[in-house]
Amino acid sequence: MKRKICFITGSRAEYGLLRKLVIASQQDKLINMQIIVTGSHLSKKHGHTYKEIEKDHIQISSKVNLNFKGDSPEDIIHSMSIGLKGFSNSFKKLQPDLIVILGDRYEIFSAAAAAMIMNIPIAHIHGGEVTEGAYDEAIRHSISKMAHIHFVAAPEYRKRVIQLGENPKSVFMVGGLGVDAMKGLKLLDKINLEKAMNFKFGQRNLLVTIHPETLTPKDQQLKNAKTLLAALKTIRETNFIFTLPNADHYNEQITHLIKDFCFKHSKNCWLYSSLGQLKYFSSLQYVDGVIGNSSSGLLEVPSFKKGTINLGNRQDGRLKAASVIDCDYDKNKILQAVKKLYSNNFQTKLALVKNPYGAAGASLKIHNKISTISLHSVLQKKFYDFKKHSNR
Repeated sequence: MKRKICFITGSRAEYGLLRKLVIASQQDKLINMQIIVTGSHLSKKHGHTYKEIEKDHIQISSKVNLNFKGDSPEDIIHSMSIGLKGFSNSFKKLQPDLIVILGDRYEIFSAAAAAMIMNIPIAHIHGGEVTEGAYDEAIRHSISKMAHIHFVAAPEYRKRVIQLGENPKSVFMVGGLGVDAMKGLKLLDKINLEKAMNFKFGQRNLLVTIHPETLTPKDQQLKNAKTLLAALKTIRETNFIFTLPNADHYNEQITHLIKDFCFKHSKNCWLYSSLGQLKYFSSLQYVDGVIGNSSSGLLEVPSFKKGTINLGNRQDGRLKAASVIDCDYDKNKILQAVKKLYSNNFQTKLALVKNPYGAAGASLKIHNKISTISLHSVLQKKFYDFKKHSNR
């Protein structure tokens, strides 16, 4: 009998990471591949990105619409409650043998909670990581405790999942999916990329993405965004490619500030709701660097030998390559960081940068494991006392 493996994805970026794994599972004759889409995939504002999945000739098994009504904490909680009910209905219909989830989004937390209560084994990807500036941190570790099989990106993260009480035999070090996603992807050349984006690269170019820092008060988040934009306004001979923030709380106010800024500075600012995997990775070939607080600046950008200006504390605790410049939300410090990024000395050093999230191959490793690992008795976990075992 075919093993029913159900993938859950809530955003275009997340599906980009899962894509190779999903396709491999679809092509495996021993697997009945299922996929549930939710979150911003189903949002008109974010471009109905579930269509990107359908372009891969993948049939969507179920849609869980979170009915976004706003971006306040109360609105997010409301969406989570809808997600719990929606996922329980989907799981009842699909009867998966295993669900596969990635990361730390609140919609993924709802999926994990529903699966846990319904006694469905969970495989979790990218656990053990640290992001001290966002409540994603707590969600990620909570999902690790609900999960039964773990796929981590680095030895340090494997150790942390085990430290949470998970059995080392169920924690597999596979590397980062972001690195995997880039390999084998036929990137666009500069001319075709400019046509696809309706954009013209300038003398210098920066890709800008700022997401809400969910543990930071609203007023401070807006102040931070204004500080960044005030700094960018003074940078000469640079074109800026902006992508919109994700669907965390207060994203709408940040989006408004970015849209207004791009409208007022339309000669050198271009705004996209989402570039998608192909255009995003293709852009990284030709920009001088990225600036913002997206995890991509740490997980994927180093593989392109490009610099990252990592703003604020959203990504505090993650492994970082030598290409990452940490910077506070201070206008002068941001300008100093950009000056460093542009410097010949820094650009020369980028050639030697190694991505701490490993090389390609994570998707194949995960696929081989989820397709063959025994699911017998995985639901009953014993707490692994890390301290007790390390003292032996």
